[in-house]
Amino acid sequence: MAIRKIVYIPEEVLRKKARKITTFDSDLNKLIDDMVDTLRDAPGVGLAAPQVGVSERLIIIEYAENEDQKPKLYTVINPEIVKASEERELGVEACLSIPGVAGEVERHLELTIKGFNRFGKPIKIKASNWLARIFQHEIDHLDGVLFTDRATRIWQPTSEEMEEIRE
Repeated sequence: MAIRKIVYIPEEVLRKKARKITTFDSDLNKLIDDMVDTLRDAPGVGLAAPQVGVSERLIIIEYAENEDQKPKLYTVINPEIVKASEERELGVEACLSIPGVAGEVERHLELTIKGFNRFGKPIKIKASNWLARIFQHEIDHLDGVLFTDRATRIWQPTSEEMEEIRE
């Protein structure tokens, strides 16, 4: 396992539609393990393969609803939003590939996501609130869409504001 370099805008890979993953092998498992290490080192709550320079449809999310809980790790290959609530909410987002910037983005409050785990087994995840926001943000990366493309307002947050955004 290793920490990979996170790429920043204007890297071309961040604007491309990522390729579907068709082979579930040791190379994929190494990428997943490296991305988990990279996410934890960053630190962040989500990471998409394009953010480490790999144009493949893979996202990693590690998130806990509150500080008392151990964060749950989600690894989703070829994720697809199959259901989204009509109800949406404006919230503040930031991105490891766009350091020093935050923005207000409107996202669906609830989602159902389908995809595959690292072994190629189908999975289905229901997400709501902040977790749903993270999934939408990371899946956008796979389509070359950045949160700044969707933001209604963008600014440079203070370090205190950045800490709040990460939590």
